[in-house]
Amino acid sequence: MPSWTELALACARVAREGLRLPEGESALAVVLGSGLGGFADSLEEARALPFAELPGFPRATVPGHRGRLVYGKVAQIPVLALQGRIHAYEGHDAATVAFPARALGALGARALVVTNAAGACNPSFAPGDLMRITDHINFTGRNPLTGANEDRLGPRFPDLTHAYDARLARALEEAARSVGQALRAGVYIQMNGPSYETPAEIRMARSFGADAVGMSTVPEVIVAAQMGVPVAGISCITNLAAGISQHPLTHQEVVEVARAMEGKFLDLLRAFVPRAFAAVPPRQGLR
Repeated sequence: MPSWTELALACARVAREGLRLPEGESALAVVLGSGLGGFADSLEEARALPFAELPGFPRATVPGHRGRLVYGKVAQIPVLALQGRIHAYEGHDAATVAFPARALGALGARALVVTNAAGACNPSFAPGDLMRITDHINFTGRNPLTGANEDRLGPRFPDLTHAYDARLARALEEAARSVGQALRAGVYIQMNGPSYETPAEIRMARSFGADAVGMSTVPEVIVAAQMGVPVAGISCITNLAAGISQHPLTHQEVVEVARAMEGKFLDLLRAFVPRAFAAVPPRQGLR
C-alpha cells in the first residue's frame, strides 16, 4: 500500500496535468462545506476534476457535496476549491478524511480556507450568521496523524497553538467589513456524527467553550498545521443545536439554509480571497 506521501505526490501530479496548473503557482485553497459548493461554480476560467480521478480520494457520498477539485480565479487570484469533502461517518479513518487537504498542501497551497455548515451551541448565535473559527475542540477521539510519521509531511508532534493564522484572521475581518457583513468569532467543536448531538452533549460542548458544532473540518486543519499551511476557518451557522432548537434537526434543513446563505457567503469569500492571498507568502509543494 502506498504511503500518504506517495499518494499526495501522485495526486498532485494528476491534478497538475488534469487541471493544467501553472508550474510553481501557489494557489489559495478552499474546502467547501455542505450546501456551499456554489463558490466553486463562480470561479472564473474554471476547470475541474472529479474526486474519482484523483489518487487517494474517496468518493463523496453526502448530499450537498459534489465531489470535485476545481481550479479557477477570483479577481485574477488562483484558487483551488474542493467542492465537497469526505467525512468520518461515511466509513473512513481520520487520515483518509484529511487526505484531500494533504493533497492541497502537496500542490503548494498558499493557505487553506476551511468552511462548514454548523449548528450554534452559543444561544446568542442565529441561523444565517457567519462565524470566524478562532480555535477548535477535537471531540472525535481520532487524529489523522495516528500511525507512523512520514517526515516529508511534517513533524511528529505539530503545535496547534496557532492553527488558525492571525494574518488570515485579520484579512477575514477586513473582508467582512468591506462587504458590510457582521462576522461572529468563536470556537468550533467537531463530533463524529452522523447522528446529531443530544441536548446533554450540547450543554457539555458549551461548558467546554464551544460556540458552534459540526462533523468535519478538524482533521483537515491538523494536517495543514503539520505541513505548515496557514489556515482560516468559516462556519455558516445553519441551525440552533439540540436543546437550543425547538424542533428536530435534519440534514435537508442544513443544506437548504446553507444554500440560502450562499449569497452572503460568496460575497465574503470573494472579498477575502485577494486579502488572504496578500496576507501570507507563497509555499512550495511537496517534492
